[in-house]
Amino acid sequence: MNELRLIEEAQNGNKKALAELVKLYEQTVYNFSFKICRNKEKAEHTMQETFLSMVKNIKQFSGQSKLSTWLYRVVSNHCLMLARSQGKHEFTSFEDESAVIDEKSIADWKVTPDKIAENNELREFLDIAIGKLPADYRVVFMLRDVEGLSTEETAKAVDLTVAAVKSRLHRARAFLRDELNERFKYGQ
Repeated sequence: MNELRLIEEAQNGNKKALAELVKLYEQTVYNFSFKICRNKEKAEHTMQETFLSMVKNIKQFSGQSKLSTWLYRVVSNHCLMLARSQGKHEFTSFEDESAVIDEKSIADWKVTPDKIAENNELREFLDIAIGKLPADYRVVFMLRDVEGLSTEETAKAVDLTVAAVKSRLHRARAFLRDELNERFKYGQ
């Protein structure tokens, strides 16, 4: 059954279709939750809250955007509420192997150990910089630059104008560029 049919069936009360949608988006929602919330437990909590919201509100989904865009919006809202309630940004590795579900782990034999070390060091610096971003900027950056959504899709997902998304994305990128420049300019 295709996604549109699953959505239609779920909106008509078909619990199997709803369960299939959860299964279809479980990995995507968890991975995005982790990237935004930066914490395994918060990501799991956000994933549960997101699917609970989907179950409660699937009838309100109009189909004017993709279901994934709608789910990104729900995840973003839950993560932002958590961040605002705590008033601080916690750091967890962006590539925490125990937390992010990896779709395929394939070794690349072309990569040398020195390149791996450089990439790991850069990833660590980028992790730290992303962890310093305010949650509102982090969500836009992750949706646009990590998840690969278009500017328009990102705007729908976070309920902002395209101009606001562009502004936040520009500020997030500038902040990250400055952080990385400082790190490489002065060393550690």
